[in-house]
Amino acid sequence: MIENSRIALTIGTALDRFIKNHQEEFKYATGELSQILRDIALSGKVVNREINRAGLINLSGNMGSLNMAGDNQQKLDVLANIRFTRALTKGGEVCAIVSEEEDDIIEVNKDANYVIAIDPLDGSSNIDVNVSIGTIFSVYRRVSEVGTPVTEEDVLQPGINQVAAGYVLYGSSTMLVYTTGSGVNGFTYDPTLGEYFLSHQNMVIPEDGKIYSVNEGSYNSFSPPVKAFVDDCRDKNISGRYIGSLVADFHRNLLKGGIYGYPATAKSPNGKLRLMYECNALAFVIEQAGGKASTGEQRIMEINPADIHQKTPIFIGSKKMVERVEAFHKEMAKVAQD
Repeated sequence: MIENSRIALTIGTALDRFIKNHQEEFKYATGELSQILRDIALSGKVVNREINRAGLINLSGNMGSLNMAGDNQQKLDVLANIRFTRALTKGGEVCAIVSEEEDDIIEVNKDANYVIAIDPLDGSSNIDVNVSIGTIFSVYRRVSEVGTPVTEEDVLQPGINQVAAGYVLYGSSTMLVYTTGSGVNGFTYDPTLGEYFLSHQNMVIPEDGKIYSVNEGSYNSFSPPVKAFVDDCRDKNISGRYIGSLVADFHRNLLKGGIYGYPATAKSPNGKLRLMYECNALAFVIEQAGGKASTGEQRIMEINPADIHQKTPIFIGSKKMVERVEAFHKEMAKVAQD
């Protein structure tokens, strides 16, 4: 009996039990959001299985087509999109889905309360080289009356309206990290038991960090404030760590302290990352963990989206590091005015 208790303490609380125990923290608690989180967790298990055997069953590589973001679709992009949209549709709690892999809004169940914005498999081009990748999701509560067709206003909401957000990281271990506005918690998947267990409770990012994650190959096309920030990091011997997989870079910086940046460049004047299903979701997570997310000039979660595939520059991570980026933008804007 004593040994069993020790094992239970070691593996932590199962995801389903955690969701049930903390359901009352959510002001709209009726069980609908809990079901959505379970559907995402289940889909993550399925996608994790497919990723782990991708090289054995010819699931890696290009599909030969582009998604709405202009990226080459990978075979696993398409498969992950099918897995997540199918699970969320069958779960019955979602009225609409916005996916990176779909041109338009997927209308699901007009009697449901929630809208999901999702990148089913971010960084999928890294599968061939065995680099960690992930799923990013964002949950909104519809603003129109339940039972009526979904409207544009239901979908195009700023990040401050999110009721839940998170990501699944597929790496050396698979993790589900999410928030419903009451802190951030991480769950590690145990494939032998087929369950996620609480492994990172009340995650908090260090206020400052010693890592910056930027694609310095684009340095020459960065704006002067971004160049100044990168130069400042170099001068302070801050470590440059750039995996090129958004979820992997973000997760490391969340745990260790640091900043991830994808600024505007000559090639991507509006940035490359998508506001609705990448930036807003991670911004909600990082703010709940004590960090910050900004374009350099504006809080990410206060941007009013005009399109479901809208792009934005982003700097996200430790609060003081993001504030230094903002300070360079303000300083150089003032110099330009003078």
